Amino acid sequence: MGIMPAQVTRFLSMSLEEDLGPGDITSALLLTGNQRSKAVFTAKSGFILAGLPFAQEVFRLVDGGIKFKPLLKEGSKVQKGAVLAEITGQAASLLAAERVSLNILQHLCGIATLTNSYVQAIKEFLPSTKIVDTRKTMPSMRYMEKYAVRMGGGGNHRFGLYDGILIKDNHIKAAGGIKKAVALAKKGGMHHLLKIEIEVEDLKGLKDALEAGADVIMLDNMSIPMMEQAVKLCKKGKKDKTVLLEASGNVTLENVRSIAQTGVDLISSGSITHSAPAADISMRII
Repeated sequence: MGIMPAQVTRFLSMSLEEDLGPGDITSALLLTGNQRSKAVFTAKSGFILAGLPFAQEVFRLVDGGIKFKPLLKEGSKVQKGAVLAEITGQAASLLAAERVSLNILQHLCGIATLTNSYVQAIKEFLPSTKIVDTRKTMPSMRYMEKYAVRMGGGGNHRFGLYDGILIKDNHIKAAGGIKKAVALAKKGGMHHLLKIEIEVEDLKGLKDALEAGADVIMLDNMSIPMMEQAVKLCKKGKKDKTVLLEASGNVTLENVRSIAQTGVDLISSGSITHSAPAADISMRII
């Protein structure tokens, strides 16, 4: 995964502070001295693994002397009963890190698992059509949640407002229309690596976006038949489609395959991050 971003470490530290406060009362009463223990993370259901590096960082923040040994590869398919990691150290430290590390790990595994379900639903259309995430993430958890999407086989959309141009409906209204909005974005001194994406709701908006020279067009809440027309319109008269089309809005596991069949390049879903059920994982001292 590389170097742990400072913002992630700060978030994990704050999460520990929230849980521990001035100290773990129960462990202080029951555990004496430097009692050492070994614990394991065990899968209580099947899922896609994502987040062990962040769980390991939680234990490091609690006690630098803890040994955390991952046993499975990130992104792998985990069966119920599998042991994910072994952790050795002072018993009080293991218990202090337990809840925060599990909360993070269960959440990220849930995102990876749901993402993978979407990816598997359109596997016959890969790699020409990709599942990508959105900015609909929990505050301060975006780096970790987008990491989990990748572990599930999906791709990342822009990280924030600062690294990608996405002109949405409110921008269009404020700017005075699709063509004017795209023209203003192009005039703003953007560098050659930055693409302009704009959201459209119908075929007229699509035509305006094409004429304005948008690089990526988001088909927002369009019906399947309208998406099919949009794809045909973009391909008309061209051997190679140069404009990327992204389908967005009301994407579900039930309709994602039908959306992929239209020929769009990207399918973005906020649900893979904001509505993923947590995986079931436990920590047990052995």
